[in-house]
Amino acid sequence: MYFVRLTMLAAAGAAIVGIGCGAAESHSSRTVATPAGTVAARTGPPSAPGDTGLNRAADHARVQGSSTASVWVVEVSDFQCPFCREWHEQSYAAIKKEYVDTGKIRFAYINFPLPMHKNAWPAAEAAMCAATQDKFWPMHDSLFASQDRWAGAANPEPVLDSIAVSVGVTPGPFTQCVTQHQMRALIQADIDRATQSGVNSTPSFLIGGKMIEGAKPTDVFRSAIDEELKKR
Repeated sequence: MYFVRLTMLAAAGAAIVGIGCGAAESHSSRTVATPAGTVAARTGPPSAPGDTGLNRAADHARVQGSSTASVWVVEVSDFQCPFCREWHEQSYAAIKKEYVDTGKIRFAYINFPLPMHKNAWPAAEAAMCAATQDKFWPMHDSLFASQDRWAGAANPEPVLDSIAVSVGVTPGPFTQCVTQHQMRALIQADIDRATQSGVNSTPSFLIGGKMIEGAKPTDVFRSAIDEELKKR
């Protein structure tokens, strides 16, 4: 069983309009539809699950915050999505400082590489392979910061490898993890669970019984988190 669990939102209907990467990668605001199973964002079949110890390590490494925090914020994201990068640049640091670092929430990252983004899967695999060495968050930050370097590359692997080395991963095990697609099953499980929870674009955020879609202003997230905290 995976450590990160998604709140099932199919019946919640509590979406907030936003801007994000979706089936048509629209740059205009749109209402979010949240019936389960609305997205089939799958690029190839998953490989057989690899070493369960690696999967467990990677799964735990993409979670931040106090183990006693009762409120979870789950980001469903695509490293190649420009709106995901926008949210990371504009809001992530503030949410981390105000809520994660203070022990108020737990924050988790769920992979949702969209088919329209040809290098989203390699980036997700690189991030999760870095996670097996407890380097997920440095890799996460560096992937968004360097998105322009690898997103349009015909072969993104050399850039992704250099980013991994720059954040301190051990190259040998990382390369083996990537080339053997050891994290593919875990990423596919992310996609399946996000889809079942009604996610149909990136970035999407699950906060209690609400879904927020898109790179909304930071105050939108503060309000949603504060509302959940008041319930506890």
